[in-house]
Amino acid sequence: MPRRISRGFKTLSVWALSLAISGCIGTGGIAPQGKTLPANTLATDEAIQSAARDARWPSAQWWQAYGDPQLNRWIDLAIQGSPSMAMAAARVRQAKAMAGIAESAESLQVKGDATLKRHNWPTDPFYGPGALSNSTTWDNNAALGFSYALDLWGRESNATERAVDLAHMSVAEARLAQLELVNNVVRSYIQLSLHFAQRDIALATLKQQQQILELAQRRLDAGIGTHFEVSQAEAPLPETHRQIDALDEEIALARNQLAALAGKGPGEGAQLQRPSLVLGAALKLPSALPAELLGQRPDVVASRWQVAAQARGIDVAHAGFYPNVDLVGSIGFMATGGGALEFLTGKKLNYNVGPAISLPIFDGGRLRSQLGEASAGYDLAVAKYNQTLVDALKGISDQLIRRESMDKQQSFAAESVAAAQKTYDLATVAFQRGLTDYLNVLNAQTLLLHQQHVQQQVQAARLTAQADLVTALGGGLQAGRDVPFDKQIQAPKTPAALAVFDH
Repeated sequence: MPRRISRGFKTLSVWALSLAISGCIGTGGIAPQGKTLPANTLATDEAIQSAARDARWPSAQWWQAYGDPQLNRWIDLAIQGSPSMAMAAARVRQAKAMAGIAESAESLQVKGDATLKRHNWPTDPFYGPGALSNSTTWDNNAALGFSYALDLWGRESNATERAVDLAHMSVAEARLAQLELVNNVVRSYIQLSLHFAQRDIALATLKQQQQILELAQRRLDAGIGTHFEVSQAEAPLPETHRQIDALDEEIALARNQLAALAGKGPGEGAQLQRPSLVLGAALKLPSALPAELLGQRPDVVASRWQVAAQARGIDVAHAGFYPNVDLVGSIGFMATGGGALEFLTGKKLNYNVGPAISLPIFDGGRLRSQLGEASAGYDLAVAKYNQTLVDALKGISDQLIRRESMDKQQSFAAESVAAAQKTYDLATVAFQRGLTDYLNVLNAQTLLLHQQHVQQQVQAARLTAQADLVTALGGGLQAGRDVPFDKQIQAPKTPAALAVFDH
């Protein structure tokens, strides 16, 4: 019994000495300072509060609200064939593989080695091999080496958790890439629709100008008009033709842009027909903002996973201040001399097993610098998360304000077009009857053209605001199914053992 107590005391003494030596490298003055913003403490404005009264999240295929089958098909093509989505998927696989590498360090490691070689022994009167002098023999060995990290301080487990957190972050970033891709496709498609609408206006304007030219010519032939009026009617025709050609160019470029977004060649884009976008009921906002925003926007979720990963990185850095203990061993056969396979006999068996201990004593500040880097990385991730959350709420508020404004502007634009159309019709009739000159007709036509362009731009802006609002809400991707808990993103405290030595 006394011998057991003595052995136990010696073991405890060794551990205490190890901790004392490693404690000479303290962590004093190094700690993360960043704190994540609680989402519900961020004040929301009237736009968000009023929209949240009757609310729901967008569906995963929110673009179907535009009622355009061609758009639905093109977005499916983009998600399946876009190089950006392929890169995002590859990054996810890469992150998962890295997590597997980190996790493997927690498992038993077994390595086999074998050597079969012929050895010629020299003749040396001072350092020669004795009985083996001037002979050639087999010098063979084979062994299995074992090692197992006891991970007493959680270095390996925290490194694994950090790698898994980064894999979660890459999944959220893949969702973000899909959200941005779909938003870009929808916005480009809306621009394509706008160019077609503007081309219609230009063609209608050209037709009006040709009719006025014919009217001016008839007035001249009837002796009630002048050559100056005919010249005035002819003057705007080349510019209108130029505008039509420019819009044809914009349509072709928009088709190329959509083809590139879908990972297709320009030939695929050239087959795109004119869009038929019709926006139904306005999207309503979720009632639990801003709290549920954490679980819906991929960029917010990715930022939270990054904070969680950096928190585990601090734990890994803390573990470096403690002694590292691994269990190592080997079993094998070895022999010099005899037949080629004689070394595999039982009497040639050898083995060893025991703990391997390494501890930091003096490292020139390496461990403290690693902990400092990990702490600063955590603060950086927290700041990025806080900024992402603030920007997310701002983006939602911006799009709600913009959407409400676009609804009002659409009504005003329609009234302006109706008034301009009435003015143009009156001016045309008056010119036909000789009650006014061509200048009034030209002014009325210019006003009508301008108001028609404004109306189409407002409609395109309204459609775009809808897409941007859905994107600001996370695009219905339900990223909240994969989000870290609050405990996972909290900064780890200095372990008690290290805290004692720091004081």
